[in-house]
Amino acid sequence: MNETALAPFLDKLRQATAQSHINLESLPLSTIIVDPKVTNAEYTAYLRLMRDVIADTEENIFPLLENIVPDLKHRTKSHFIDADLKALGVEAVGTHSRPVTRNLKELSAGFALGIMYVVEGSSLGGRVILKNITAALGHDGEKGASYFAGYGGQTGSTWRTFLSTLTDYESQHNAGDEIIAGANFTFDAINEHFSNNAPV
Repeated sequence: MNETALAPFLDKLRQATAQSHINLESLPLSTIIVDPKVTNAEYTAYLRLMRDVIADTEENIFPLLENIVPDLKHRTKSHFIDADLKALGVEAVGTHSRPVTRNLKELSAGFALGIMYVVEGSSLGGRVILKNITAALGHDGEKGASYFAGYGGQTGSTWRTFLSTLTDYESQHNAGDEIIAGANFTFDAINEHFSNNAPV
C-alpha cells in the first residue's frame, strides 16, 4: 500500500509536525551529519546521542505498543548503534538519559505511536546519511554505519507497513490528536537532547 492511499490523516500529521521536524533538521549536528566535511568525532557524537533516544524508546515505549505494532521486535535498532560505535573504537554507551520519556508519566497508545512515527521515520533519512557517511568516512552498512542502513532494501516497505498500522489505529480509536502530539513532543525532545549535549 502506498502512502497516498493512507491519506488524509498522514497529510495532516506531516503538516502538523513539519515545523518541529525542520527545527530538528536545522541543528548543527543534524546538518553536519549529511555534510561531506563530517568528521569521525562528529559522527560518533551523533550516534551516541541517537543511542539515548533509541534505547529510551525501546525500553519505555515499545512495551506500550506490543499489541498494536505486530513486527515490533523487528524494529529494534540500539544493537546496530552499539555495533557501529564498537567499530569506531568507542565505548557503546550513551549518556544514560531518557531524552524522550523522562518527563512523561502516563501516556496513551496513540501518543506512543506518535513517538514511534518519529523514530521509524528516521530510518528513511538514514539512507541519505548512510550515503554521506560512506563517501566521507568510509563506513558502510556492514561495518560502522549499520544503524543508518536501516532495514536495507526493505526500508520503504517496512515504513509503509508501519504507516498502515498507524492509520488503522487512528481511524479505529480517533487518536489523531494524540498521535500528532506524540510526534511533535518527540521531535522537540530530540532537538533539546541534541542542543544540550552536542559537542561545541
